[in-house]
Amino acid sequence: MAKTTLKEIVDAVDSVANEKSIDKEIIFEALEAALASATRKRHGEEMDARIAINRRTGDYEAFQRWKVFADDSRELEFPERELRLEDALDVDPAAEVGGFVEVPLPTEEFGRIDAQTAKQVIVQKVREAERAQVVEAYQERIGTLISGIVKRVDRNGIYVDLGQNAEGFIPRENLIPREPIRTQDRVKAYLREVRSEPRGPQLFLSRTAPEFLIELFKLEVPEVGQGLIQILSAARDPGVRAKIAVKSTDSRIDPVGACVGMRGSRVQAVSNEIAGERVDIIPYEDNPAQFVINAMQPAEVTSIVVDEEQHSMDIAVAEEKLSQAIGRGGQNIRLASELTGWKLNIMSEQAAEEKSEAETTQLRDVFMQALDVDADVALILVQEGFSTIEEIAYVPTNELLAIEEFDDAMVSELRNRARDVLLTQAIAREETSDSGPPSADLLEVDGMDAKLAKQLAARGVRTREQLAEQSIEDLEGIENLDDARAGKLIMAARAHWFADGAAS
Repeated sequence: MAKTTLKEIVDAVDSVANEKSIDKEIIFEALEAALASATRKRHGEEMDARIAINRRTGDYEAFQRWKVFADDSRELEFPERELRLEDALDVDPAAEVGGFVEVPLPTEEFGRIDAQTAKQVIVQKVREAERAQVVEAYQERIGTLISGIVKRVDRNGIYVDLGQNAEGFIPRENLIPREPIRTQDRVKAYLREVRSEPRGPQLFLSRTAPEFLIELFKLEVPEVGQGLIQILSAARDPGVRAKIAVKSTDSRIDPVGACVGMRGSRVQAVSNEIAGERVDIIPYEDNPAQFVINAMQPAEVTSIVVDEEQHSMDIAVAEEKLSQAIGRGGQNIRLASELTGWKLNIMSEQAAEEKSEAETTQLRDVFMQALDVDADVALILVQEGFSTIEEIAYVPTNELLAIEEFDDAMVSELRNRARDVLLTQAIAREETSDSGPPSADLLEVDGMDAKLAKQLAARGVRTREQLAEQSIEDLEGIENLDDARAGKLIMAARAHWFADGAAS
């Protein structure tokens, strides 16, 4: 049988494989697949062909082959490439079900089209292998700082040459607004994602991510890189202003001073890299309220009220400092909220006092009506931190006895009245448990869904007001309703109490 040499192609495979550090077996297998496709075009598309290239000499052989099925099989669909076992045995006495039998095909001269096909296969496999190598090399560098040379800028973003055939892409939305970046500029960026894709960019970078700011400080502040100072969070308005929270693991090191540097040299170096973005360095505190007060710098906080259930804080500042605390376009309060992870409500001292008074009055009236006590007793309960009838009914007796104005008889009477109120509410719920579907205002409560509203209605809680009067214990046993969600729903239902009080 005549054999045609592919020696030149084999030499090219060896050269490319060595130069690009690619397994040449991958290229040979692709060449065999390409030649098999060309063979089918010559001899019939329906047939199955196999090509075997000698890795040393470059000679190749062509075969037509058939897959072998059992004699009673009903799976045969393509007679040009499938045979029953009895017919396959005539071709090859060693044929087995599930295997292949084949016969040689005449090989033809390796022509211009074949050479072009082989060249395309080699180029394609080299490109695929190089892209795979880039993904492998950068997969472990996700979340780190990398730098390169800008090779192209277009309306979608910029393409950065990272060296060794690696190219990064910074989308337009991940570029600092109005930052002048031109071709051949050297830029740093944060590697946020690596995608293994056959076309287009694979390494996605960002210059606006808060993590980019943290990585820059690791570069400029040795104590951060060594772990002596921790940057626990960061918030940014890219190109304008940022805040970072720092904490020292060594009591001898001032984390703020270390990050600022001598005459501000370190923080200035970071700022220069991010288009002059101003960076506030905030000392971290384990106490959330104190951390928020620090984060509000340069504004001075005069009072702060923490709502653990809503994970929010009401912050009061002097009237003349209100605009500074809010910042241009709400920038300062927004960055402080992002930095601390708390929802922050900023107000003047007068507004904070009015809100506090309204909430106190609202809660005092609730206690007066529910417990049938005078204003002085109700106000004492509010001032001592009681906010629900349930707390009065079930807190340890010694907590109530610790109140200077209360004696044993007063405490006993208050607890009994509170428990009577809760019992009356429970009986009322039982009586109305089958009274109808949930009301529209219950369905409008933040966090409510139709299924849960029906379950509440079955327990007699049909309206927003009825939900507001519940305790977490009252809602126990409802499917898919844990204590955390129950608490949030109850507070959302009570929101209008405080809103109405503030408005009045």
